[in-house]
Amino acid sequence: MKRKATVLAFDLGGSSGRAIRGVYDNGSFSWEELHRFENNPSERDGHFRWDFGELMREIRIGIEKAGDFDSVAFDTWGVDFGLLDEDGRLLADPVHYRDGRTDGVLAEALQTMDGETLYGETGTQLLQINTLFQLLALQKQEPETLKKVKTLLMMPDLFRYCLCGGVSSERSAASTAQLLRLPDGEWSASILRAFGLPEGILPPLAESGAPVGKLPGNGALVLATAGHDTQCAVAALPDPAPDAAFLSCGTWSLLGCELDGPILTPESMRLGLSNEWGANGKINYLKNIIGLWLIQESRRAWKRAGESYSYADLERLALAAEPLRCFIDPDDPVFTPPGDLPGRVQDYCRRTGQYVPQTVGEIMRCIYESLALKYRFAIEQLQQATGRRFGTLHVLGGGAKDGLLCRMTADAAGLRVVAGPVEATALGNLMLQLVSLGVLPSLEEGRRLIARQEALREFEPEKTEAWETAYQTYRKLLAE
Repeated sequence: MKRKATVLAFDLGGSSGRAIRGVYDNGSFSWEELHRFENNPSERDGHFRWDFGELMREIRIGIEKAGDFDSVAFDTWGVDFGLLDEDGRLLADPVHYRDGRTDGVLAEALQTMDGETLYGETGTQLLQINTLFQLLALQKQEPETLKKVKTLLMMPDLFRYCLCGGVSSERSAASTAQLLRLPDGEWSASILRAFGLPEGILPPLAESGAPVGKLPGNGALVLATAGHDTQCAVAALPDPAPDAAFLSCGTWSLLGCELDGPILTPESMRLGLSNEWGANGKINYLKNIIGLWLIQESRRAWKRAGESYSYADLERLALAAEPLRCFIDPDDPVFTPPGDLPGRVQDYCRRTGQYVPQTVGEIMRCIYESLALKYRFAIEQLQQATGRRFGTLHVLGGGAKDGLLCRMTADAAGLRVVAGPVEATALGNLMLQLVSLGVLPSLEEGRRLIARQEALREFEPEKTEAWETAYQTYRKLLAE
């Protein structure tokens, strides 16, 4: 077994991206962020799009800064994709999942294939942002464009292709598309045929960790490690005990647990739970919840209005506001598009007959508490579907830095919360590369390495009576 390797991870999220280099040397592991860059989607050609050319320029800068390394891999958000023509050229910048082209498409699709059949085939939560519904929007609105498509590549697959030319689709990213058949993890020909989509556009599937090519001029392996950032974050889960749930907390919150196989029942569909293919071949059974987007977009809205707050400022103002006065459902469609999030929070509270938050601190307190209560609601749904009882919730990713959110989550859910690692997504990416290179014997060993080296914080539940009363109010709000 090799005892030393240098690996490069690109971790791209909805607002930024990073290049992180990891070095493993005889049992010692270190990592550093080499390059950070913004991800700035914008309206172009009638759609909200990612600036793929600019992202590739930043990726090449990161590669140059990294120097010599043995392998490179990408993880990104799910559902979005690029389309290549017969000559392998990108037809247009990929459309952002927040674009309005899928409005109403899900309801139309369910007239062709009912929800239980679609869910029973894919195990994917029925969300209008999913790849299938984006394709159906394209089929309806731009049929001539769809006719030009030779290959569809999910975002991490597209980045790899542009570096080394390898055409493949890694399963964890593919499992966000509503096109992957479970439990065998193959493309669903029956769904493509039912909706009249061209079967040949989906590329061969690749296992997490598979080499797909080499970097020109460098010789480093380009690896298809878990392309969906959630699955990379779960790969860094420091304690995958049976009573442990995870919360991958970033722009989106993904709250779930690891299972040996999918749950494809009508009840699971009704609960809005999703089965995603994990890096280790297990199923990550989870709930998608709008997450830190609510805080990020509120901050941007205040900045556009001439008020600049740091995240620390917002946390401090929220902490100073009176607790448990009003709540929102983070997953109400009104909160999905960019824009005046603070105004929408106020409108939601007004519309539902609650106290209307007035100050920045009151609005932030409402968002924080609503996220914590929605996490408890999702945990109860997971317990109902799996028959498990969770004792610990691991908060992975950027949300692990937010002590107020972690504290509120512990109190609302009545669970011990373990926060960290903060860089779970990048660390999971790096660990999976080390396993693929034969430096680590297994992902389990990588998880143990992370648990030994990364700082973790623990929050025990407090003030549960007040939160219990608030939760009963919150459940009634969700039922309206």
